[in-house]
Amino acid sequence: MMAFLNIVILFVTIVLMEALSWAMHKYLFHGPLWFIHKTHHQEKHDWFELNDLFSIGFAAFALWLMWAGHTSLDYRFWIGTGISIYGSIYFIFHDWFIHNRFKAFKSSNWYLAGIRRAHKIHHKSMRKSPSEEFGLLVASKKWFKN
Repeated sequence: MMAFLNIVILFVTIVLMEALSWAMHKYLFHGPLWFIHKTHHQEKHDWFELNDLFSIGFAAFALWLMWAGHTSLDYRFWIGTGISIYGSIYFIFHDWFIHNRFKAFKSSNWYLAGIRRAHKIHHKSMRKSPSEEFGLLVASKKWFKN
């Protein structure tokens, strides 16, 4: 039963991370933290952007949770693991697939193409606002074509 609960905690954490990331992106990154996030909206991207500090912060928090719960593998460990899995998904989707930071792969899959379209619309604006489409894995239906 405990293994099932840990798996539920893991998956719920991943889902909640998408919701939390959306809200933080919309209300903090395109709000008071724009001075950091704007480096991600600029034309030229270096290997490291000031915006990458957000990912480092999430990773540090996840590692701390995993360390805090590692002796008994309690809920903190599984929440930290869920945040880490979401971070890995973010890295693969966002940095490799959407922004081609490492020129890794392309796809014509309808879902991936829709996510890429939504993200490109988000980056159409180089300013704090107006902007739309703040999610990573979820976007409006209008960007998905069959």
